[in-house]
Amino acid sequence: MIKYLKMDDQKCVGCMGCVTACSTAYAKEDNPAKARIQVQGLGAGRFRLVACDQECRRCVAECPVQAISVSKQGVVVIDRKLCVGCLACVAVCPIEAMRYYPAESSPFKCVACGICVKACPKGALEIAEKEDSPASRFPFEAAAAVRKDAGGAE
Repeated sequence: MIKYLKMDDQKCVGCMGCVTACSTAYAKEDNPAKARIQVQGLGAGRFRLVACDQECRRCVAECPVQAISVSKQGVVVIDRKLCVGCLACVAVCPIEAMRYYPAESSPFKCVACGICVKACPKGALEIAEKEDSPASRFPFEAAAAVRKDAGGAE
């Protein structure tokens, strides 16, 4: 099972409560650029919520030092002690959910903690679980193949 942040763009009113709660909890300041969730205005009162779906996992395979892994709950996590700040994970993220702030030493992303869920007045966010799919396991197979080609252990 994969624990993730389920988002409903149709319910979002753009209040930014989720962004404030997230950045305050993790960056200790109200700074949208440091939030793990993003609210993008699309015009005409419509918004798009962006956070890691925990399933793509391209960043896991792309990380050259294996600083990115998947927890037992299926959440993609970054080991900041191992991260070298190369930003390959940011570059490979297809929805720009892997974030980076210039003053920080490593990238960051949503870890499905639920802080934003409590801050949303419209119920646009919830912590949910979904089945692990073959697509979500592919990065591990690809990373194992790279290590094998490099002479490492499988």
